[in-house]
Amino acid sequence: MKEIKNRVIGYLKGKQQGPTLVFFGGIHGNEPSGCEAIQKVFQKIAEESLSLTGAIYGIRGNIPAQLQGKRFLEKDLNRMWTEDQIKDILNKEATKLGEEERQLSEIYGVLVQILSEEAPPYYFIDFHTTSSKTLPFITINDALINRKFSFLFPVPTILGMEEYLQGPLLSYINTLGYLSLGFESGQHTEEEAVLNSIAFLWLALVFSGVLAKDEVKGFSNYYLQLQNSASNNRSFYEIIYRHSIAPNDEFKMAPGFNSFEKIAKGQVIAKEKQGEVRTPRAGRIFMPLYQKQGEDGFFLIKKIPSLALTLSSFLRGIRMDALLTILPGITWESKKNGVLLVNVKTARFFTKPFFHLFGYRNRVLDKERILMTNRERTAKTSMYTNTPWFKKAPFKTPGIGF
Repeated sequence: MKEIKNRVIGYLKGKQQGPTLVFFGGIHGNEPSGCEAIQKVFQKIAEESLSLTGAIYGIRGNIPAQLQGKRFLEKDLNRMWTEDQIKDILNKEATKLGEEERQLSEIYGVLVQILSEEAPPYYFIDFHTTSSKTLPFITINDALINRKFSFLFPVPTILGMEEYLQGPLLSYINTLGYLSLGFESGQHTEEEAVLNSIAFLWLALVFSGVLAKDEVKGFSNYYLQLQNSASNNRSFYEIIYRHSIAPNDEFKMAPGFNSFEKIAKGQVIAKEKQGEVRTPRAGRIFMPLYQKQGEDGFFLIKKIPSLALTLSSFLRGIRMDALLTILPGITWESKKNGVLLVNVKTARFFTKPFFHLFGYRNRVLDKERILMTNRERTAKTSMYTNTPWFKKAPFKTPGIGF
């Protein structure tokens, strides 16, 4: 592979002020499709002198890992974006930084520069691929600005990743209040993954208002590319289980499983040195691991009814969560940051789906206490309220005629 020199894949700015879109590719070094798609789309925009409103950036992720075709070299760069880790890395001497720590420090510097120099509203999109065959899909932290923008795209959307993973890049950006989503375009080495990423890029540029739809030749074809690749599935799903693994577990996924495939309770789907791995409940398998590096053996997901999405949107709109602390066992850990402290023994009657309606996702502290974090309270929603997509009725299919 030829040497990669530049962190910034591309930067284009229109004559008129407008939104700022930031696309990330290669945060995992064995996932090249995003970088390739960004390069091709940015090049086409420049060659055809398309009229941009606002600015767009393409940012390269883990450069050393990309050069070696590995997910990461020392640490998973997409598990390091917590406030404590970022602070520790920024306070380290440059000569003492590890490979991924240096990558984080450089990407962080680019982010700070973009946010200080470019105009809002800001959109952050991170391109990924999976080791298994899959429909293309979106992953988001559960804030309404993320939900509404995600539903413009004709692919399924997955909620709840933040309950199971600590330190993804987009989760950090969400804590800053900005719209962010991940797009998983397909299997690592498939050409379709590149085509899906290209299609997603064009749609994002139009939906955000950076490009007029008429400027994008073949817009309908890009939409249909994603729609067909996703088998007309634009449902919302929620993660209900994660099977975590360690290197010494000797985890090996059984062959032939694809994301979104239905799975029965008790089904044998993998092996570890301690024996067979069976599914704890029925659902749909999600991102089964077919590569050596990684800490997630597989996930299970379930479909979210549209009624639940509509109800939660209404409850969040009227800030109903402000009343939660009158319930037994629930207190504010940080009202400003939207963090509740839940005593499991006292509040045992209130289940996770109950808190999900109000936008809260949990992180277990110990056997008695759970922290529940609300993305709505930190989201800079007012930044997006005047956009055409935000004003649309929630969860009604926009179609190609957007």
